[in-house]
Amino acid sequence: MSMRAIVLVVALLVVAGFVALNLDEVFRPTTLNLALTEVQAPVGLVLLGMLGMLVVLFLLLMVYAQTTHLMEVRRISRDAAEQRQLADKAEASRFTELKDYLRNELSRLEERQQAQATALGQQIERAQAEMAHLLEQTGNSLSASLGEMEDRMERQDRLSRDAGT
Repeated sequence: MSMRAIVLVVALLVVAGFVALNLDEVFRPTTLNLALTEVQAPVGLVLLGMLGMLVVLFLLLMVYAQTTHLMEVRRISRDAAEQRQLADKAEASRFTELKDYLRNELSRLEERQQAQATALGQQIERAQAEMAHLLEQTGNSLSASLGEMEDRMERQDRLSRDAGT
């Protein structure tokens, strides 16, 4: 029980105790002035009735305020749930966009890598062809140089044989 409810119950018990202790005075008739007329009625009973009406009015206002508050809380909760759903959808959408973006970027990187690998393979083939051509030229020039040296050696052999005879 809340502190407010405890205070209210204690106050009502104090008033009830006071009325119970002074019950004879509460029911004693008196002349009451109602501005337009005068009436014979017990003042205590009239005041007790007014207090009862104020308590009922207070309780009705409290129920109205509580109901209004509960309706507002439900509306805010519903709005918060809708906003949460919108945020979840937006987040899911961002994740989907990010996934698509990453997929596209990976595809572009793979294509670029494939193109670079193809270009590198072509450069390697050209370099191998050039090396084979250079090797062939070097072999031809070496063969020519060796042939020339053999010819010179044969000539010198002949010349030295001819000179020796």
